Amino acid sequence: MQTATSPDAPHGVRQVEIGPERDGQRIDNALMTMLKGVPKSMIYRLLRTGQVRVNGKRAKPDTRLAEGDTLRIPPVRVAERPVGRGPAAELVAQVTDAILFEDKHFLVIDKPSGIASHGGSGVSHGAIELLRAARPNESLELVHRLDRDTSGVLVFARTRAGLIGLQAAIRAGEVTKQYLCLMVGHPSKAKFDVNAPLQKSILQGGERMVKVSDNGKPSLTFFREMEQYPGARLMQATLGTGRTHQIRVHAAHIGHPIAGDPKYGDKEMNKRLREYGLNRLFLHAAHMGFELDGRSYGFSAPLPDDLKVFLDTLAVKGKRLVYTRQKSTL
Repeated sequence: MQTATSPDAPHGVRQVEIGPERDGQRIDNALMTMLKGVPKSMIYRLLRTGQVRVNGKRAKPDTRLAEGDTLRIPPVRVAERPVGRGPAAELVAQVTDAILFEDKHFLVIDKPSGIASHGGSGVSHGAIELLRAARPNESLELVHRLDRDTSGVLVFARTRAGLIGLQAAIRAGEVTKQYLCLMVGHPSKAKFDVNAPLQKSILQGGERMVKVSDNGKPSLTFFREMEQYPGARLMQATLGTGRTHQIRVHAAHIGHPIAGDPKYGDKEMNKRLREYGLNRLFLHAAHMGFELDGRSYGFSAPLPDDLKVFLDTLAVKGKRLVYTRQKSTL
């Protein structure tokens, strides 16, 4: 990536030529790495107000960059962090202890619930910052994201070839992503698909909300029952597309939201499930597989102990638990 500032540009404005390492990357993700230390809310505000432009045109958060594009970045004041305000050692250790795999191109962790994929919006240090703190001499880039409360397989690139190759495979739909989730209630079928378009909106402050809408992007999730529990079903969810909050919104859409979901779930049911020990979103990225340069990769992360203990408790003590189903499309 080359950077050049035109002589007649306002003081501090940067005109950045996009290189191959950012070809196909979403502009909001690119800005978060290019403007380190700038809050995510400010980045979305810059996009919303048209201060960020690609080839002279206003850009939306989901605009994808292409090699050769000219990206206009307005002057942004980055607050200097006080000396000694790095990530806590125990958080760094928690992430490094969660490493599942590493080779020349990739580093993979079993991300704990409660740790964001990256910093921003009140989060000082996400998984990528913690790994960079642990390995300051390595080049690490976040390939994809998991919600903060979602645990499981999270992949980082150690090389440009790994980053570009895997992101291209994700865009082409050539990556298998499977999750384990606990749906409240009892879906009428053990195996079904949810094909419902999803529309995303960015609220003030950068919070993302997603809803089923005819104006949304095509979205497809394949659900399959794995185990039965009182008032709930453990399901495997395989992504046919990779939209924001896709599994959570599709589950809520059919009247069987994900247990423990504070945004799209059933508040009363969540409260009852907390009595059995569920204190988080029951969504776990269990498997991710793809091929790159003739090699097959497959990463799996077992269901976390806290979720296993909760399921055991629910099976024994939750026999009277009943969920009054919401409006369902099944």
